[in-house]
Amino acid sequence: MRRADIPVNMNESLLRLQGTLTEAECADLRLNRTEEAFQELNKKSTALKKILSRIPDEITDRKTFLETIKEIASAIKKLLDAVNEVSTYTPGTGKQVLEQRKREFVKYSKRFSNTLKEYFKEGQANAVFVSALYLIHQTNQILYTVKSKSE
Repeated sequence: MRRADIPVNMNESLLRLQGTLTEAECADLRLNRTEEAFQELNKKSTALKKILSRIPDEITDRKTFLETIKEIASAIKKLLDAVNEVSTYTPGTGKQVLEQRKREFVKYSKRFSNTLKEYFKEGQANAVFVSALYLIHQTNQILYTVKSKSE
């Protein structure tokens, strides 16, 4: 068998890799401020990304996947709460930019939810992988925004 004969789903692979990134590999996304709100945002964003990275392993086991979906919903809520807390430290126009990022995150969260509904009807796992990657990207965008506007 040649290497080219082995199919690789890049979206699935990228999603899996998100859960294996080390602290050093994510250093540009870490918030350096020591206030609890900023450290909580670090923790909540990492937790959400790790849960999302489990999707490829759990999507084929319906019961496990439904539990994972509940964890994702809870992690999204906790992340949004952490963003709200950090926004109290963010001055002026930075707060407006952060609010815009938060709205985009909510939009992609809803899109993820709709993709899950479609998955249970149609069975397109790749669409779930792509949607989860978008959610990770939006999480990173929030971190970059907080880092640039509050540090």
